[in-house]
Amino acid sequence: MKKIITLIILGMALNSCAQKVIINREIDTPEYGKMLLGNQSLDQFQKEPYKAWYDENYTIYPIDKTALESLKKEKINSYNIIVFLGTWCGDSKRNFPRLMKILEETKFPESKLQIIGVNRQKQAPDGEEVKYNITHVPTIIVEKYGKEIGRITEEPETGFIEKDLLNIIKK
Repeated sequence: MKKIITLIILGMALNSCAQKVIINREIDTPEYGKMLLGNQSLDQFQKEPYKAWYDENYTIYPIDKTALESLKKEKINSYNIIVFLGTWCGDSKRNFPRLMKILEETKFPESKLQIIGVNRQKQAPDGEEVKYNITHVPTIIVEKYGKEIGRITEEPETGFIEKDLLNIIKK
């Protein structure tokens, strides 16, 4: 009997320590409408109200083919990318779909991409923004072996996300 009680207590303790990752959290605010917060899957952006701006900005973006081919040669798929965005933010609405178009063209594995939605105070529900010192969105972070090697904040310096990604990788 003592063994059973010990096992039950141990099981409860382990269960209470396990951290559950919530994905695709969406809230509806009276002031700003619907907003995605925390870890998101890419398919969330194919739902309204996000689909309209996502599809438009994805479709109209003219990828620089030379930079795209260079990204493939530089093996962008061997990196991890973390994107902090605000579904309420004009820069995020424009640049996030552009990034996704580039990553799709390079066949970037979705398993190496983390998308984190933040509120208007640039905060995520689990506090991921603190670790990465997020002050503006979108922020696209490129990591290699768990270490940040560069980031694009709000707008790409070159005017093209794919060229900025290439500059980060070639450093």
